[in-house]
Amino acid sequence: MLSCKTIMNDLVCPLCGESHIKPWWQDKYREYLRCQNCQLVFVPKVWHLSNEEEKACYDLHENSGDDSGYRRFLSRMFDPITALVRPPAIGLEFGCGPGPVLAEMFAEAGFTMKVFDIYYANNPDVIDPEITGESYDFITTTEVVEHLSEPNQVLERLLKLLAPGGMLGIMTKLVMDQEAFKTWHYIRDRTHISFFSKETFEWFAQQHNCQVEFVGADVILLRKQLS
Repeated sequence: MLSCKTIMNDLVCPLCGESHIKPWWQDKYREYLRCQNCQLVFVPKVWHLSNEEEKACYDLHENSGDDSGYRRFLSRMFDPITALVRPPAIGLEFGCGPGPVLAEMFAEAGFTMKVFDIYYANNPDVIDPEITGESYDFITTTEVVEHLSEPNQVLERLLKLLAPGGMLGIMTKLVMDQEAFKTWHYIRDRTHISFFSKETFEWFAQQHNCQVEFVGADVILLRKQLS
């Protein structure tokens, strides 16, 4: 059963804005709701961590450019992007964390890169097209969208930053079914508050006139239309 706070404060999906929301699951830490329109599963705001608590969790991450295993992990995003986009294209790593390793990999391959992270590289100029005066040929968000409290605002902004035909690469684990969700390791991380499924990305792509491609288990490519 949903808490009173949830009923009062979380009747609208943070992705599509619809109010047709149903309970999905509840554990000892928080509740999860599912939108019946776009199929996003999300945690009500009453259970979100504060900015300070969230950053404290991120500060524990130890991702180094010298770690070959971490580079192999990021290659799941790097390889499909470089198969479709050639240098000297301009890219943005959105949500780069304290170590922008993926941006380094693209730069080493001859791409021009910018980085943004609300906690570690908070330079709003690079996500403001009026200031940058340019569009990006590709944008990557690796293990980012599951942390977003307002995913629609962020994803729409990133699409606006892309040049026509540009590519938005998203890496996130996908919701399967409810039984799998109950024991899913992804929900144990309390900074994870938005959970996408294949159907959610297909809905988003249709709404924004994008082509969508699923690469492997956790990489989604959204290509902006040429016009």
